[in-house]
Parts: sequence; C-alpha cells; structure tokens
Amino acid sequence: MRFVDRYPIIVTPKLAECRDFWTACLGFVVAFEADWFILLQADGASLAFMSPEHPSAPPGPEVFSGKGMCFELQVEDAAAAFAACQAAGLKADYALTREAFGQLRFGFFDPSGLWVDVVEQVEPAAGFWDRYMTGPGPRAVSGAQCGKRIARRGGRFFASRRPLWQRITPQMP
Repeated sequence: MRFVDRYPIIVTPKLAECRDFWTACLGFVVAFEADWFILLQADGASLAFMSPEHPSAPPGPEVFSGKGMCFELQVEDAAAAFAACQAAGLKADYALTREAFGQLRFGFFDPSGLWVDVVEQVEPAAGFWDRYMTGPGPRAVSGAQCGKRIARRGGRFFASRRPLWQRITPQMP
C-alpha cells in the first residue's frame, strides 16, 4: 500500500475555531474547506476537522471527547517553537520542559479539546531507558509475530528495541 497522505479526522462543532487556531498559531494552511469538513496541512503534517452533521459515514456523528488522543508535532527546535507560539498568543497548558526520557516539549489543547504535544528529540537522562528495554537491540521476527511490518529487510521483519530517540536522531560519529 502506498500512502498519498494520512491524517486524523476530529469530529467537532468548532470547525471555524479549529481552523483559525491551527492557521494563526501553528502555521497550517487550509488545503480544503467545505461547510462540514476542513483539511489543514503544514510541512508534511495533515489534520482534518469534521462537523457532527456531516453527510458521510463512518465516522458517526459522535463529537470528539478530547480523551485518548495526542497529536505530536515533532520539531527541530522546541524552544523556538514555544517562543513563536507565545508570540502568536497561544497559552501553553504544559510549559516548555526537558523530559528525562529524551524530549524537550510543551503542550496545549486546541479548540476541539485535542491535546497537542510539540516535541524535540534530545538526549535522555543517562540510564533512563534501561529499565524499559525488553531486549538488547533489534531482533528479527516474522510478520505474524510482529503484527505490524516495521521495516522489511531481506524478506524478514525487524522490530526495533532501541528507544525512539536513538532511531530518529542521527548518530554523531
């Protein structure tokens, strides 16, 4: 399967408020807008909002409750993003914090109740991930064992056991 795009659709009666918030505070642009659906995009990220009175199904007309979902925006410089959001009038509900698990981050709720976490991957505290690792490193597993295909190499699937920051941060020589 080759994806053209992927994005969550948040069902909310606050379409205009969400559009205005994401465009004014976070630099997203409107890619498509109808009276019951708005698709926003920025730098390879997409997010959509849909009215509970929409004419399609699924999803149903249930409004997003704000629970059980976090939208991550990974940035190169969280401190600069924090300053830019503050300058745009955004009030952070979680101030810029360096986390022991290896993120510099801040967070806030958008008008639909969606938690937005803005993160920069940084070096974790020494030994932080040691207690969470279930193995020494990448291991080969079958597609059935893995349940999802993380990376395909030579006909086998590999599940990485390294912390996320090690997999996405370029290693320094």
